[in-house]
Amino acid sequence: MGIITVMSENNSSGGKRLLRVRQGRIVAGVCTGLAAYFGVDVNLVRLAFGVLTVFYGLGIVCYLIAWAVLPEEGEDGSILESFVNKHRS
Repeated sequence: MGIITVMSENNSSGGKRLLRVRQGRIVAGVCTGLAAYFGVDVNLVRLAFGVLTVFYGLGIVCYLIAWAVLPEEGEDGSILESFVNKHRS
């Protein structure tokens, strides 16, 4: 089962949704989710994060932000949404 197939099965509205994918991930599924959403090879996305990290130091920051903002496959909300909702009460 491909990554894009998994993403389309999890979205009941029929459109694509940007998610952190479980299948094929190395750390948190951010690169895999971005690659599936944009239809590019996951290694290109990983390379882009690596280049941003080495040359500008932004790769790690961008990755952490994406990890906090993107919901995981099968979840309704992101980690950040859960944290905010938990601390509102």
